[in-house]
Amino acid sequence: MAEASRWHLGGTPKHKLHYRKEVEMRTTLQEVLLYLIFLINLCILTFGMVNPHMYYLNKVMSSLFLDTSVHGEERINFKSIRSITDFWKFMEGPLLEGLYWDSWYNNKSLYDLKNSSRIYYENILLGVPRVRQLKVRNNTCKVHSSFQSLMNECYDKYTSENEDLSDFGLKYDTEWKYSAPIINSPWHWGFTGVYRNGGYIFTLSKSKSETLNKFINLRMNSWITRSTRVIFIDFSLYNANVNLFCVIRLVAEFPATGGILTSWQFYSVKLLRYVSYYDYFIASCEITFCIFLIVFTTQEVLKIKEFKSAYFKSSWNWLELLLLVLCFVAVFFNSYCNIQTSLLLGQLLKSTEKYSDFYFLAHWHIYYNNIIAITIFFAWIKIFKFISFNKTMSQLSSTLSRCINDIVGFAIMFFIIFFAYAQLGFLVFGSQVDDFSTFQNSIFTQFRIVLGDFNFAGIQQASRILGPIYFITFIFFVFFVLLNMFLAIINDTYSEVKADYSIGRRPDFELGKMIKKSYHNALEKLKLKKPETDEDKKSRKSRDLAEQARREGFDEKEIQSAEQMKKWKERLEKKYYSTEIQDDYQPVTQQEFRDGTTSKYKMRLCECLTK
Repeated sequence: MAEASRWHLGGTPKHKLHYRKEVEMRTTLQEVLLYLIFLINLCILTFGMVNPHMYYLNKVMSSLFLDTSVHGEERINFKSIRSITDFWKFMEGPLLEGLYWDSWYNNKSLYDLKNSSRIYYENILLGVPRVRQLKVRNNTCKVHSSFQSLMNECYDKYTSENEDLSDFGLKYDTEWKYSAPIINSPWHWGFTGVYRNGGYIFTLSKSKSETLNKFINLRMNSWITRSTRVIFIDFSLYNANVNLFCVIRLVAEFPATGGILTSWQFYSVKLLRYVSYYDYFIASCEITFCIFLIVFTTQEVLKIKEFKSAYFKSSWNWLELLLLVLCFVAVFFNSYCNIQTSLLLGQLLKSTEKYSDFYFLAHWHIYYNNIIAITIFFAWIKIFKFISFNKTMSQLSSTLSRCINDIVGFAIMFFIIFFAYAQLGFLVFGSQVDDFSTFQNSIFTQFRIVLGDFNFAGIQQASRILGPIYFITFIFFVFFVLLNMFLAIINDTYSEVKADYSIGRRPDFELGKMIKKSYHNALEKLKLKKPETDEDKKSRKSRDLAEQARREGFDEKEIQSAEQMKKWKERLEKKYYSTEIQDDYQPVTQQEFRDGTTSKYKMRLCECLTK
């Protein structure tokens, strides 16, 4: 009965609505502040993982092993290897010279080496390097009957089914015998295949001369054959000055077409996490991160229990869940990496005569870095949830939300044309132009064309007729027509949003006002700002009421007329009498204002503005 009478009287009392709104704003403000603390902690955590020396260590090592040329033949380095002869020259030249540093620059002996090489005098070579090759079996493909008289052997591209597992060559040492792959070791994704671990393996010696003799022996006995599909050169370094491990892998792929494709991986990782005081500070940030994760998870569980299926109708709630999942995955990866490092590091460093496989640890640390990078990306995106207290950011979000349907429709039309051109480019230029060698490359190349980065000469040389036609029509339809349509959609929607905001159809930025008010109150308490005078309060209140009148539909002329009437009334009251206006103001609708007695309702609006 009480609820019915309250509804009859106009709903919840105004003071309760105001109190509820204020509580909601304070809760939102607390949520914003809590999330900002979490975000700052996450930023400190992620930046603490990255060391600027990682880049310089990778750069130094890549320059040594990739750019150093063979003595007497300046054109041959690892990047330019194209034949088996070039590969052996690199192995016996730049690789050998780069791995073994046993004397100072003036030919004096280095300080206590303890049976380890010191690359650039600062980086300890951990264990010994390892060389590994994978082969395919003969007759894994079929020679056409017309050419069987000329060629009776056929070696297909590498797959795990085509891999050769039999011994070959001299068969008396490990490099001639097949070694089974390790189950937990990651596979390698190359240019022409995905390669697993295992294969025909040998490790280098601590002696430079012994290693050179080993290379010569392998070369003379044809360790590399027609069935060879890839060779891996793996080794690891440690720099104590910056507490970084550098895990290096040089890859030479031997495709079925002939020739050699080279690639490389340089991973600088921090396996020993807690050494300095700053490292322990980062550890405290990790603990704080876990506490935040527990708090946020509890909040989301309570929300799901309260709102049930309605919880999943909000896109922001889905972002919250995605962020929580990424955080838990990051915690799992971090814990797994630390456990594996503590278990394996001691074993890997025990013997300096064996290969130390740090690639497994580096591989998982790279995964962890990638996960934490994606996590902080979505953590920053979540800030858009709290932008409603700012007018400019609210305009941006309103524009994107309004035009999303138009953008989806445009995207369908855009990608139909885009993929049609990508397939055309792949089929016409794929065999001659590197940018169109695969369908994926064609797609990325077209995005580069839109940004102004293109190789028109290569396209024209591949096809004198279709090349220019493809280029001109693609630029016309995609660049001049479709992209301008996209900009027109955004611009038109933004104009509509600005027009609505100008006439008052916009959200009430109460949270922003509350933040601003709290800021000014803090300055006044600290005596950094003069207290607000009664005249300032009256002026601010007048502006707020004018904004409220705009939201209720009054135009600018009506508001200005009411403000003039208010000033006229104030002058009369000041000159002739002084009375207090009773609190009996009733809201005036726009229709009443326009249809009723103009002077009467203007006076009532004046009284509202006077309050």
